[in-house]
Amino acid sequence: MSSHFHDLEMQARALPVKEKAALARLLIEELDMTVDDDADQLWIHEAQRRYDAYQKGELEAQPGEEVMARVRNRLK
Repeated sequence: MSSHFHDLEMQARALPVKEKAALARLLIEELDMTVDDDADQLWIHEAQRRYDAYQKGELEAQPGEEVMARVRNRLK
C-alpha cells in the first residue's frame, strides 16, 4: 500500500468512535453497488413486526445497555 494510504489509515484510526462509524458507513455505501431502494421501508416493516410481537407478549424486551454491551463485545 502507498504511504498516502498508510497516512489515511492512521488518521482514521485516531478518530473518535462515532466518526469512525460514520466514515465506515460512507465508504461501505460508496462501495456497495447493490443499493436497495426499498431497504428503509423493509426496516420499518421489520420494526413494526417486532413491536407488534412485543405487544402480544411473543417477544421479550431487553435493556438497551445490555444489548449494546453484547454488540461491543462481539466487535472486539
